[in-house]
Formats: sequence, structure tokens, C-alpha cells
Amino acid sequence: MAIMPFPEIDPIAFSLGPLSIHWYGLAYVAGIMLGWYYARQIAGNNKLWPGDVSPITKVQLDDFIIWVALGIVLGGRIGYILFYDMPAVIESPIRAIQIWNGGMSFHGGLTGTTIAMIVFARRNSIPIWSLFDIVAAVVPIGLFCGRVANFINGELWGRLTDVPWGMVFCNQYIERADGYCPGGDFVRHPSQLYEAGLEGIVLLLVLAMLIYGFRALKTPGFVTGVFVCGYALSRIFVEFFREPDAQLGYLLGTNWLTMGMVLSTPMVLLGIWAMLRARRQAALQH
Repeated sequence: MAIMPFPEIDPIAFSLGPLSIHWYGLAYVAGIMLGWYYARQIAGNNKLWPGDVSPITKVQLDDFIIWVALGIVLGGRIGYILFYDMPAVIESPIRAIQIWNGGMSFHGGLTGTTIAMIVFARRNSIPIWSLFDIVAAVVPIGLFCGRVANFINGELWGRLTDVPWGMVFCNQYIERADGYCPGGDFVRHPSQLYEAGLEGIVLLLVLAMLIYGFRALKTPGFVTGVFVCGYALSRIFVEFFREPDAQLGYLLGTNWLTMGMVLSTPMVLLGIWAMLRARRQAALQH
């Protein structure tokens, strides 16, 4: 029995005739729209930026939202296929567009968004590192929404546990016709909520403190470095509580190393490099 009951929430938020609208899809929409709104507030505050002049206008941000949405969705799906699901897609190519089979990869979405940012910045003569910073500042909003949606779907559950807040990820909406739930009849860590808290709430607050309290945007690239490093460390930590993807399991014969850890480790180094680079550039300008 679950120590805490898994909520009876239908993964389908509502239906319009034959069309079913899932919380997972709404989470992506909410994350992008809330992030866009927050980005506009940051871009509109000249005092936060080098020389007290914002490097990007609100109109440019309005145009950029399409680019970033495509980067997230295409990069996230392609990344999941490449990192986690390639054998299954090769066997059944139609699976590539079935986002309910596996979903999205953060690391793929990050890559897709980075490409979109570079191309958009060059086309609009926007300093690349400043655009990186503004996007990094708002990404935790999307991460929070996405992880809460994972929780509602009863997916990406945690490892077996006996902690008082452990759950059996099963309810009438995700139980299969044969009465079996994907996570089995086992008490597990609600690792989706751990990620929502660390990658979402905590990281959002840390970045906001740097931006508004320490004016970190005046050092282009520093906020980006903190985000990349902070996300990677949070993800590596949570991977110790999260069940690895069934098709991959643990790597290199261990009982702890996961693909999420492997993909996140270089990000720690990349984030540290970005912070050091930003500090060095700021010192040279002074």
C-alpha cells in the first residue's frame, strides 16, 4: 500500500469532441507563455543590463517565442529518440511522432533551443550571451510545469523506497485494462516532484536573486553558467532517486549510473566555463 495516496487526476485535462487535451501539452504551453511573460519583464527593465540598455526589445521577444517553441519541441523529441529510444524507433518509425511514448528529453530540448537562440541572435544583431541569459532565467518555469505534468501522468517515477512520502503510482486513469500499473504495485519516490522543486522553484529563485539582487545580467553569460551548472547538479542528484528508463537501465554494469547523469556531467563543466568566461570578459572591460 502507498504511504501517501497518488492523486486521482486524469492525465486528460478536457476533451473537445474527439480531441483530448492532456495536462502534459498544457504544461508546455503554460511554461512557454509564463516564461515569455517573465522574459518581457526582464527585457523591459533597462537597469538590469550592461550600460542600462536592454539588448533586446519586447517586440523581438514576441517574434522569438515561435523560434524557442520549435526548438523545445523538435529538439526535445529528437533528443529523446537519439538518447533513449532509437532501437524502438528503428523498429517502428511511426513511434517517432508518438510523443506519448517516452515523451521529450530536456538535453535535446536544450540543444534545439540553443540552436534557435544562436540563429535568431545573429539574424537580429542581438548579443548571443545576453539572449542566452534571458532564456536561462525563465527556463525553470517550464521545467516546473513539465515535471508536475510528469507527476500527473504517473511517469518517470522514482526508485523503491520506504520514506513516509513514498507513493504507488497508480490510479483509475493510468491503470491498464489488465489491472496493472506501469510503475507496479510498489512504493516509490515521487522524483518528479523533487525535480520540480530543485530544477524549477529553487533554480528560478536563485537566478532571480542573481538578476535583481546582484545585477548579474550586467555580466553577460554568468546567469547562463549558473543555470546550466545548477540544472546539471540538480538532475544528477535526483537521478539517485529516479528509476532509470526501462529500455536502458543502469549503465556500465553499475546499480546507480544512469543516462541522465552521463548527459548532465558535461553540463557542470560547461556551466563553470561559462561563469569563468563571463567574469574574465567583465574584468577585461574594466
